[in-house]
Amino acid sequence: MMRPSLAPCLLAALFVAAPLAAQEHDDAYASIATLQQQMKAGQLSSQALTRSFLERIHRIDQSGPSLHAVIETNPDALKIAAALDAKRTKTDGPLYGIPVLLKDNIDTGDHERTTAGSLALAAAPAPTDATVTAKLRAAGAVILGKGNLSEWASFRSSHSSSGWSGVGGQTKNPYALDRNPCGSSSGPGAAVAAGLVTVAVGTETDGSILCPSSMNGIVGIKPTLGLVSRAGIVPISHNQDTAGPMARDVADAATLLTVIAGSDPRDPATIDADKHKTDYTRFLDPNGLRGKRIGVVRQFAGNEPNADRVLDAAIATMKAQGAIIVDPVKLPHLNELGPLEMTVLLYDFKHDLKAYLATRTDLKVHTLADVIAFDKAHATQEMPWFGQDLFEQAEAKGPLTDKAYLDALAKVKRLAGPEGIDAALKAHHLDALLAPSEGPAFMTDPVLGDHIVSGDPTIGGSSQPAAIAGYPSIAVPAGWAHGLPVGIVLFGAKWSEPTLISIAYGFEQHTHAWRAPKFLNTVDGKPVAEGAP
Repeated sequence: MMRPSLAPCLLAALFVAAPLAAQEHDDAYASIATLQQQMKAGQLSSQALTRSFLERIHRIDQSGPSLHAVIETNPDALKIAAALDAKRTKTDGPLYGIPVLLKDNIDTGDHERTTAGSLALAAAPAPTDATVTAKLRAAGAVILGKGNLSEWASFRSSHSSSGWSGVGGQTKNPYALDRNPCGSSSGPGAAVAAGLVTVAVGTETDGSILCPSSMNGIVGIKPTLGLVSRAGIVPISHNQDTAGPMARDVADAATLLTVIAGSDPRDPATIDADKHKTDYTRFLDPNGLRGKRIGVVRQFAGNEPNADRVLDAAIATMKAQGAIIVDPVKLPHLNELGPLEMTVLLYDFKHDLKAYLATRTDLKVHTLADVIAFDKAHATQEMPWFGQDLFEQAEAKGPLTDKAYLDALAKVKRLAGPEGIDAALKAHHLDALLAPSEGPAFMTDPVLGDHIVSGDPTIGGSSQPAAIAGYPSIAVPAGWAHGLPVGIVLFGAKWSEPTLISIAYGFEQHTHAWRAPKFLNTVDGKPVAEGAP
């Protein structure tokens, strides 16, 4: 396996026998607001914070529990942080000096590679920053490194293990190391949960922010399609892809979304983003549940008892805080979405990947067919457990002018959006819809692949309607089962991020469900001593 370019031996030399001091532990799990307060008071520097996270990555991610959540650290991170410290003023924004981890399908025009987890993209860095990366740099964030992911964002094989990539290996869940972090934003999810970084940016086509957020016990926001630019992000589908925040609390997620949202001429889908973007922290209302009408989509329940139990407890909390719960609410056409969605994704992937690879001129792969051939030539590294049946199905598809594609796209968008989510919201005069997320983390199984009980995040699950429609959704920690986190999912109409954030924050402030992981070797097992808090 290829490992981070900032080699473990170099990190060991930088951080020999560094003890886990109380201050370092506090900073690892501190919120953005707390860290900024310390930095403005002169009690903490961005360079010290960055160094602390790099040391934790060495001790927890590369050694000890060996989470494999981080593919690569930024060799310039400490230098960037020092420069930011030197220029700090009293008017700097909330992300100034804060380390951020990017999923490794987001371009960075620096020494870091952008691989999507594949050795086929590992030969050379991307030539320029993704727009999301550029916005973070402009806000003064420190790009700490790249998070591991399910290779090609879980769109290579129908039998893959979430969190595994040829470049980064298998990401582990920090709550129980033999459990899966879910995907495809598995590395960012595990890293944020484990205190390896304050916040991260993941990406989602269908479930790839929501599922790892739930199974790692953190907050994940899948924005409205077109609110955040996809320029410079390795694609699956221009009809569903989006980047979004992953954080330990709603406030940090809202802060990150505020920075990365906005129109971008490099992504035509964002033409209306500037009309809708706002300071999302304005909607952090502890009474955000009061008077909100929330519909419970019971069609997603009944598969996993722990998820159902947590959902019912969440509903009770919402009622106690003044929410008006409509239970159940039926989402029309739900069972018709899966095959139509897969048709669209297969067509889009072949087309969109070729367009992206045209921006990576230093690589030897230029089409999906090239990547398929690369994987076959490097099967020992790239396909030790599972193949590439989704790649092969996508390669067999024709152009985006095919009638089969156009018909599937028009129908699935209509059924998921206007005749699905919109119809349910209108029928019951709702502010948002509520569903269980995935149940507690399943065992990692490289032989048979993922064992997701309540829905496969690639082709179903409670993420699917909003993902297809291009509407926003939020995963929020809600409870526990056998020491493993379980979340809920809120979703709603297009551009309804302010409402969803208000509801999510109001819920969070009356549950406080997040807990730091103990890095147990298995559920109810012993912690892996080195690196465990």
